[in-house]
Amino acid sequence: MVEKSKNSGSKKKWIDLSSLVVWLVAIVLINLTSTYFFHRFDLTEENRYTLSESTTEKLESLEDVVFIRVYLEGNLPAEFRELRNATKELLDEFRAYAGDNIQYEFINPSISNNEEERVEVYKELTRIGLQYTNIRVQAGDKMSEQIIFPGAVVSFRDKEVPIQLLKSVAGATEQQMIASSIQQLEYEFVSAIQKLSSPLKKSIAFIEGHGELTELQTADAQKALEEFYEVERISIEQKLNALAGFDAIIIARPDSAYSEQDKFIIDQYIMNGGKVLWLIDPVFARMDSLRSSNLTMGLVLNHNLEDQMFKYGVRLNNDLIMDIQCNTKPIVTGYIGNQPRQEMFPWYYEPLLIGNEQHPISSNLDRIMTEFASTLEVLEIDSIEATTLMTSSDQSRLVNAPTRISFNILRDPPKYELFNSGPHATAVLLEGKFTSVFKNRLPQKLTDDEGLKFKEISVQTKMIVVSDGDIIRNPVSALGDKYFALGYDRYTQKMYANREFILNSINYLCDDSGLLNVRTKEFKIRLLDQTKIDTERYYWQTINTAVPIGFVVIMGLVFFYWRKRRFEK
Repeated sequence: MVEKSKNSGSKKKWIDLSSLVVWLVAIVLINLTSTYFFHRFDLTEENRYTLSESTTEKLESLEDVVFIRVYLEGNLPAEFRELRNATKELLDEFRAYAGDNIQYEFINPSISNNEEERVEVYKELTRIGLQYTNIRVQAGDKMSEQIIFPGAVVSFRDKEVPIQLLKSVAGATEQQMIASSIQQLEYEFVSAIQKLSSPLKKSIAFIEGHGELTELQTADAQKALEEFYEVERISIEQKLNALAGFDAIIIARPDSAYSEQDKFIIDQYIMNGGKVLWLIDPVFARMDSLRSSNLTMGLVLNHNLEDQMFKYGVRLNNDLIMDIQCNTKPIVTGYIGNQPRQEMFPWYYEPLLIGNEQHPISSNLDRIMTEFASTLEVLEIDSIEATTLMTSSDQSRLVNAPTRISFNILRDPPKYELFNSGPHATAVLLEGKFTSVFKNRLPQKLTDDEGLKFKEISVQTKMIVVSDGDIIRNPVSALGDKYFALGYDRYTQKMYANREFILNSINYLCDDSGLLNVRTKEFKIRLLDQTKIDTERYYWQTINTAVPIGFVVIMGLVFFYWRKRRFEK
């Protein structure tokens, strides 16, 4: 009996020892395998910690060290700590793919106790290009002000680029701005790295010479594009090689007719693979006329591009959209003494367009502000794939040009039963092989001319057509000496997504889809509710303290009772 017990004990010992060895070998093999096969698991609902494919490719291809100085450190409020932590998590993700080619440090610009030293640091950061934010910090019953620089400086070899991590949004709360900023972190850092490490930039041209928007009227869009592209303004002037070397061109709200020669040059540019962003007003109507008079006219605009658009697959309609979902304008409703009294009224001729959430150009965008927008129709052409990018709301109606436009329509409430014909398309992406508008129109002598190199069918290319030129027009001061941000409405102080739409459009046309996908990436920011924190603080402190202790005590009593019953037997 004793011998049997010894054998049983010895056998159990060998089984336990064998199990230990098996587990140790398994752990060693798993670790060895993990050194050759890299994978990260993201269990968040919106894949917050999953970098875009283009980002990982960019990081893995870095040839030298990118050093990042982040000025978000110190005694920060909860919202800014959230931004700081999100930035650190992202940079750690970058290092997982780039290895030692990504280096970073977090710096507190206010760490010095000497006020003069702090001021010098602030001046240097401002000179570099970072903007400070003055925040109010409450500690108990005391309120104090603190200057922080929510930004970073990215350095690569002998070049550096400043990044403003906190995105200011007119009318948004601090929490909303933080949420928007965290959402754009990957794009901000990747675009900075791309600007520093990419030796060549693609070229973009604004076309002039046909009454297009001026340089000042498109200054903000040009400034945004210049971060990624070489941007020029050119006049075609019937020069055959005027568009040679440009990756894309922008035609921004012409108000006079294009000559057939200039149309031919644009047409052949497209036939050879050129990309075009068309921003065309089919109807001429301007708010400037209404500021000096209570009445203006919406008239059909002859820019001589209708046949060209039609041949490429789009019909621009001579109408104007009126939409309940629109911008507002201040209207004088009376006088108090000698002072005019103004009230804000919906101005139906400025519809706020809705983006197509299924396409990266327009997904995750806020509303897009327009002025006297028209509709367009897509024609069915076998070789062309069309995608609608923007529409009016379903509470819209159309008025055909010519038409009278007056503020008098605001005197009475809108008849909602008339605003029921929407949504109406206002922007479309066309991709495929286009047919030249000059096919079967040129003499045989010209089509056979080897110097002309006329093409009837294009190579695979793409274009975007928008039936409102004002979406790229930024506000200009009354004196005409400065401009304001594209998409900013000075009356409501809201910021619309016009700038982002233009950038996304050019990114897509220039095949920078990786950068586009990073910009349109979205995830939810789950910030703490400060009101609940203040009102339920002691309740949750009690729960988090008492419940674990109570659980341990109960489990101890249960275990004690179980042991007592077992050994009493």
